[in-house]
Amino acid sequence: MRHLLTIAVLVLLAVPNCMAAKETVQQLAARADAARPEDRPGLYIEIAERQLKAVDELFATGKDEEAVAAVKDVVTYSEKAHDAAILAPNKLKNTEISLRKMAAKLRDIKRTLGFDEQAPVQAASDRLEALRTDLLSKMFGKGK
Repeated sequence: MRHLLTIAVLVLLAVPNCMAAKETVQQLAARADAARPEDRPGLYIEIAERQLKAVDELFATGKDEEAVAAVKDVVTYSEKAHDAAILAPNKLKNTEISLRKMAAKLRDIKRTLGFDEQAPVQAASDRLEALRTDLLSKMFGKGK
């Protein structure tokens, strides 16, 4: 009986995690906007990472216009994560790490594209690097 109760509790704890994975980007964005300030950076980063994954998939399938729109979303939500992290200083490090990884992924994606598609991806990577550099300055006291 005790084991059954333990299993039931574990299942109930797992349900919100499964539901979060099925949230659309719009639902996640609404949740992020309404979240506590210390929860916002992580939620915005999750949205940016989802959009980055979409960028890779869309370019791979030849949907360049949709991919460029998703690149803009990556930048938008990365900026929101940056701004939210500044308001929640204990989130600076994780946000900076995520921005660094996403900027590197954008550079990797850029290398697979034709010349005409590279510019928006490079600009997005540069913007994420600028955001990341600003967070580093805040973390080490040079941007206070």
